[in-house]
Amino acid sequence: MKLYGRSTSLNVQKVLWLLEELGLTYEHIELGGKFGGLDTEEFSRLNPMKKVPVLIDDDHVIWESHTILRYLSASYGDETWYPASPYHRSLYERWMDWAQTLLQPAFMGTFGAYYRTLPPKRDMATVDNELQKCLEYLNCIEQALDHAQYLAGESITLADICAGVILYRLTSQGLDVPLPPKVSLWYQGLQQRPGYQKWVMSDFSEMKPQEDYS
Repeated sequence: MKLYGRSTSLNVQKVLWLLEELGLTYEHIELGGKFGGLDTEEFSRLNPMKKVPVLIDDDHVIWESHTILRYLSASYGDETWYPASPYHRSLYERWMDWAQTLLQPAFMGTFGAYYRTLPPKRDMATVDNELQKCLEYLNCIEQALDHAQYLAGESITLADICAGVILYRLTSQGLDVPLPPKVSLWYQGLQQRPGYQKWVMSDFSEMKPQEDYS
């Protein structure tokens, strides 16, 4: 099994974290960003969209991070990761879609406008607007955690991976991000998981812009 993608990518981190949770043996090939390689003919044959992550499992090639997560949980996960019931799968899949379409774009709005922009060029109105969206979404998670330890029940699922991967970078980029009480406890629990420590709680300082001396 091989996984292509730079380890600073949130979408790649989701897959790396799940691979650790499932105890799978894999080779990780850094690709994209400073590593380049996305425009090669060889990689284009794997993924015509020229995006990471890409997973190769025997003769199967899978791309798009959430599709890879579903594939891995269905292929290698137990009932906790891939319930037999379509309804019980929907309990975590709704959070996967929510994180991808709402939470992650709001975070990327803050990250691009704040962390990846030189201080003199920051538009703090944009940063604050995107941050307010993030805080609203964290309150959605808080409400879900009123009823269970994790987003979709009493065990970790793909819901927690897709939402939880964002928390470290959101709270570590230099902005004041107050976490609601239950979200804070949930986040502390995620930080104890080896896969989260190894792949999510990692250095992303290379993504800072270089000083502009012109």
